[in-house]
Amino acid sequence: MSELLSHLQLGFGVALTIQNIGFCFIGCLVGTLVGVLPGVGPIATIAILLPITFGLEPVSALIMLAGIYYGAQYGGSTTAILVNIPGEATAVVTTLDGHQMAKQGRAGIALGIAAIGSFIAGTFATLLIAAIGAPLSRLALLFGAADYFSLMVLGIVFAVVLASGSILKAIAMITVGILLSTVGLDLETGEPRLTLGLDHLSDGIDFAVLAMGLFGFAEILRNLDDPEPRETVRERIGRLLPNREDFRASALPIARGTVIGGILGILPGNGAVLGPFASYTVEKRIARDPSRFGKGAIEGVAGPESANNAGAQTAFIPLLTLGIPPNAVMALMVGAMTIHGVVPGPQVMTRNPELFWGMIASMWIGNLMLLVINLPLIGVWVRFLKVPYRLMFPAILAFCCIGIYSVNNQPFDVALAAFFGLVGYALIKLRFEPAPLLLGFVLGELMEEYLRRAMLLSRGDPMVFLERPLSATLLVLATLILVLALLPSLRRKRDEAFQE
Repeated sequence: MSELLSHLQLGFGVALTIQNIGFCFIGCLVGTLVGVLPGVGPIATIAILLPITFGLEPVSALIMLAGIYYGAQYGGSTTAILVNIPGEATAVVTTLDGHQMAKQGRAGIALGIAAIGSFIAGTFATLLIAAIGAPLSRLALLFGAADYFSLMVLGIVFAVVLASGSILKAIAMITVGILLSTVGLDLETGEPRLTLGLDHLSDGIDFAVLAMGLFGFAEILRNLDDPEPRETVRERIGRLLPNREDFRASALPIARGTVIGGILGILPGNGAVLGPFASYTVEKRIARDPSRFGKGAIEGVAGPESANNAGAQTAFIPLLTLGIPPNAVMALMVGAMTIHGVVPGPQVMTRNPELFWGMIASMWIGNLMLLVINLPLIGVWVRFLKVPYRLMFPAILAFCCIGIYSVNNQPFDVALAAFFGLVGYALIKLRFEPAPLLLGFVLGELMEEYLRRAMLLSRGDPMVFLERPLSATLLVLATLILVLALLPSLRRKRDEAFQE
C-alpha cells in the first residue's frame, strides 16, 4: 500500500504541473467536442493531431491524446440524448432511453446522470489501473519472446471474435494489416519487401499516414456520402442535478455498469464498445418492469454510460502493462509512444515511471475536468451541433494534409494517405471494419520482432512455442476460442447478439 501511495504521489506530482494540466484540459475539451460532433470520432481526431504532438514532451503528448479518447466518451452522450445521434459508437445504447427522457422534458437529468455515472466509473477504473498496473508489469517481465508472441496471437484471436460483422472479414482485415507492417527493408538482411520498387516505401508505411488515411480521409468521404440529419430536441433541458429518487434508481446500474465496462474494456477488439450494450442488456433483464426500457428509463442511461467510460480507461491496462493495444485507439497510442521513443510494455514502469504514473493520475484529473466541462457548457455544445458539414469537413481535410506533410515533409505521404482514404472508404462501403486492420498493423511489427527473437534463441526450433508452458497455454487457448467462434451454432448466436 505504501508503495502504491508513493507511486500515486509521483504521478500527481507530474500530472499537476501547469503544462500537463493545460494539455489534459485541451485533450478533454477537444475530446468532448469530437464526441458532440457526429462523424468525426476519437480515432480520426487522434490520427489528425498526432503530428502536432511531435514537439511535445512524451508525457504531455500522451496525456493530451488520452484526454481526447475518454473525453469523446463523455461528449458522445450529449448528442445521443439531445439529437438521437450517437457521437460515438459506445453511445448508441444511450439514444434508446436518453432521447426519450429528453422528449419528456428530462434532458438535464439524463445529461446529469450520464456525467455523474461516467465520473464515478472513470474514478474506479483509474484506481483499478493504479492497483493492478505494478503487479501486471512485474508479471510481464517474466515473459519470454515466445510467450509474448503467443500472447499477441491470443490478442488477435480476441480481436477477431469480438469484432462486429463477419469473422472472416475480421480475419482478412487483420491479415492485411500484418502484411502492411512488413513493407520496407528487412531489418536483418536489408532486402526490400513489398515496396513495389518505390524508394519512398523503403522505410515502410508510416503509422500516421495509414491511420489518417483509414480514419481521417475515409471518415470525411463516408460522412459526405451519407450526412446524418440533426434534429435537436425542442423541449427545455431543465435542471441538471438528479434528485434523490433518480440517484436511488441509478446507484446500482452505475455500479454494475462500471464493473461490466471495466472488465470488457481490457479485452482486445470491440471490448470497450460491447460494455454499454452488455450493461443495457443486464439492466433490462433484471428490471422489475422491462417494458419501461426504451421509453425513458434512467437505468438505461446510467448503466451504459458508466460502462462506456470504465471500458475506455481500463483499455489502457494491457497497453501500459503488456504493450499490447486492445483496440484501434490504443494502437494509435502505441504509435504515439513509439514516435516519442517510448517502448510500450512492462518496462515503461521502470524506465519511464513519470510517464506511467503521470498518465494514471491525469486520468482522474481529466475525469474531474470533464464533469466541469460537460454540465455547465451544455448550451455551447448544442450550438456546435448546428455547424453544417459543408463548413466542417474542408477544414478537417486541410488539417489532415498539413499534419501528414509535417511528419516527413514528403508530398508522397499526402498522396499515400489519400490512397488509404479511398481504400478505407471502399472497405466501409463493402462492410469491412477498418479498425482490425490498424490493430493488425501495430501488432504485426511486434509479432515479427518476437517471432524472430524466439527463433534465434531456440536456434530455429519452432517447438519453443510449445515447450514453454505459458506460451503453449496461450496458443491452445487462442485455438480453442477461434474454433468455438467458427462453430455454426455459436457463430449464429454471436451474429444475433451483434445484430441486437
